[in-house]
Amino acid sequence: MGNQSPAVRVPEGYRPSDDEPFMSPVMLEYFRLKLLAWRTNLLADSSETLQHLQEGGSMEPDLADRATTETDRSLELRTRDRGRKLISKIDAALMRVEDGSYGYCEDTGEPISIRRLEARPIATLSLEAQERHERLERTQREE
Repeated sequence: MGNQSPAVRVPEGYRPSDDEPFMSPVMLEYFRLKLLAWRTNLLADSSETLQHLQEGGSMEPDLADRATTETDRSLELRTRDRGRKLISKIDAALMRVEDGSYGYCEDTGEPISIRRLEARPIATLSLEAQERHERLERTQREE
């Protein structure tokens, strides 16, 4: 991944607002750092999960204990898979930061609200486009 210009610094306590130009260099860097921190945390969690799964090789003598262990391992594997998918979405968002398309709806090209990006930094659709997309999916499922 390329880096933003070293001259772009995010002031301490900075929060993006509607009062500044959308996706200004500081705002873009803020979201880039937020995505990178999220990615780092997911990778750390993933390596802990992997280590825990590797340690859990002992067979429990009790059938109920074995079933519990297997259920726990299955849940950890699902969580790890979800984390892997999330990391790939974060990587895609970081690529959008690099190419200048981050923060804009891929359907309409309109800015995605800052509140939505704060809550879901990997969002690719505005709230309105997301709702339209979900309505369409529901309609197709019901047919």
